[in-house]
Amino acid sequence: MYSTSPGIPPSNTRSIYVFFFSCSSDPYILTTLFKTSNTSSTMKLFLTGASGLLGRSIYERFLNEPDWTVCGISFKRTNPGLTKLDLLNKDAVTNLLNTVCPDIIVHCAAERFPDKVESDPQAAYDLNVGVSAHLADIANHLNVPLLYISTDYVFNGDESPYKETDEPSPINEYGRLKLLGEKAVLAANRNNIILRIPVLYGPVESLEESAITYLLIGLKKCQNNNELFKVSNYELRNPASVHDIAHIVFHLVAKKIGSTNNISGIYHWCGKETYTKYDMVAKMAKIFDMSMNQVVPVNGQGGVKRPFNTLLDVSRINQLGIGTHTNFEDGIKSVLANWVVK
Repeated sequence: MYSTSPGIPPSNTRSIYVFFFSCSSDPYILTTLFKTSNTSSTMKLFLTGASGLLGRSIYERFLNEPDWTVCGISFKRTNPGLTKLDLLNKDAVTNLLNTVCPDIIVHCAAERFPDKVESDPQAAYDLNVGVSAHLADIANHLNVPLLYISTDYVFNGDESPYKETDEPSPINEYGRLKLLGEKAVLAANRNNIILRIPVLYGPVESLEESAITYLLIGLKKCQNNNELFKVSNYELRNPASVHDIAHIVFHLVAKKIGSTNNISGIYHWCGKETYTKYDMVAKMAKIFDMSMNQVVPVNGQGGVKRPFNTLLDVSRINQLGIGTHTNFEDGIKSVLANWVVK
């Protein structure tokens, strides 16, 4: 059984830890530790991928809770408040986790673009599988749970909707590596949590950050010239807002360490609306009063093979009473409004 409060101060003080790392010939060295206090004890989250699309939303969700402090990990985009750490540096990761002594690890960091995975499968393996296995081993040593963010791409897309008990059968390297990451996490401890999610959208730092917001680039380009925007009208997707996923992650974690260890194993979540990429572009065009005249639907696949329909059965999350869904039109309007005028 997991302990629920390793490293928690015995007094009623709230502890916030901010770590800064410098790179030398040795592994990352802890150079500064800053601590502030107030009147309540807190739980500690160790969050990888904290500067990413989903990680930022999860970071903010926990940071807004008075009972939580967050050690947010990033590497390439280390924003203020985050800790720069190379997750491939096993010694540095182990040392930091032993220092922080978190109550739970949420592992978001991954190479999540299928084309990049195919172009450099070894680098993707090291991050998506190797890092996941190492984090799970450390979590087990610290006697704390790990929540691993996975993907609907572990399925081939031919027999949706998929339940958690259905046998995965990935058809590309990205799905295969994420499945191997799942297996490593559960092999370390069957009480860990796997959350499979679909393609995401949310507040982006660039339109390229999400496969959904990326579509706006092509839509904008074809508005004032004769350039055609060819977009897939084949694969069916159920996009989800990162805010919805962050809500679900928070409540899975709260239930896991707050009351019961029955929260374990695999869970599914996805949006309610089913769209092709062409459908999503049409929604954007309608919302922002843009023309679809130069948008051409493509009924077939190009590039890395992707599953046809990855609709997930979300009954298990709903039975916990923690499911939430943002209407796609409302969500994408909020996310893209400032980008339409740029």
